[in-house]
Amino acid sequence: MKKLITALGVALSLGLSASALAKDSVKVGFVYVSPIGEAGWTYTHDVSRHYLEEKFGEKIETTFVESVPEGADAERVITQLAKSGHDLIFTTSFGYMNPTIKVAKRFPNVKFEHATGYKRAKNVGTYFDRIYEGRYLTGVIAGHMSKSDSIGYIAAFPIPEVIRGINAFTLGLRSVKPNAKVKVVWVNSWFDPGKEREAADSLIDQGVDIITQHTDSPAPLQAAEAAGIYAIGYHSDMSGYGKKAHLTAPVHHWDEFYAQRVQQVLDDEWQSQDVWKGIDAGMTRLAPLSKDIPANVVAEIDALSAKIANGEFHPFSGPIKNQQGELVTKAGQTIDDKTLLGMDFYVEGVEGQLK
Repeated sequence: MKKLITALGVALSLGLSASALAKDSVKVGFVYVSPIGEAGWTYTHDVSRHYLEEKFGEKIETTFVESVPEGADAERVITQLAKSGHDLIFTTSFGYMNPTIKVAKRFPNVKFEHATGYKRAKNVGTYFDRIYEGRYLTGVIAGHMSKSDSIGYIAAFPIPEVIRGINAFTLGLRSVKPNAKVKVVWVNSWFDPGKEREAADSLIDQGVDIITQHTDSPAPLQAAEAAGIYAIGYHSDMSGYGKKAHLTAPVHHWDEFYAQRVQQVLDDEWQSQDVWKGIDAGMTRLAPLSKDIPANVVAEIDALSAKIANGEFHPFSGPIKNQQGELVTKAGQTIDDKTLLGMDFYVEGVEGQLK
């Protein structure tokens, strides 16, 4: 042991601390809030888990636990992963935030990455993509494709992330159809196909001709397909569940971010960060556009996407009014990140109560 300590001291004195402390391999765990399936939020993370295995080969071992409820069960699962030799753990749901922070305090040598949260620690980083950019673009598409000017939106929980998406979509929609309305139904679940289908059917009965969602299952898309109307998926390309209905979807792309964080652990260079990137970094994308979308609309979306990527346009640029018609952002101004991250109001054009 004395020789080992002496050797390490020599390495440090020679400025070789990074190589001396670098790992030959890494064990990475993932905690998922819903089943992996073939579409949706959890599916996107698991696609990137497989990408890591392909990229790092024998240098990485990955594990996952799916359908973990937020709360006490999450703390138990995260603790078990930390105890079983994982070097890096991705906790991939907003409700995992407090359990992640709690477990991280007990395992200071384990690195944690929490998706969509805002609490960090020395060994806890946070990350998300600016999916609201894609939401805005899909709102523009809905504005061009809707005939009734009434859109249905199935939402999970009334937290800033979801509210921000509703508002971005509505702003995009009303940039094309200034009087269009977005009807919101809350299902109070990230993944509940039965509730999501029931909400979609209810909105269709109210006369909406496009359905979109901030939930994990393809049930809303399937309802739209059955009703003969359009739908916009979420998280991943959901076209396989409704080829006639599916217009596109805002999609998360985690591959490069996950690979970067794993490499940093291998190199002993990982540090807690708050990462929030969008179209410019390729972290937010759109699924392939339906052939039903006219060529001029496709060109408009391409141009808008380029402007968002280069900073020429921001989806939350003023003037913006709230649901009560009060001006909240003047022309020439943009809602800042702090307000976006804590967004707790509807913009003009959203119907329903925020609760």
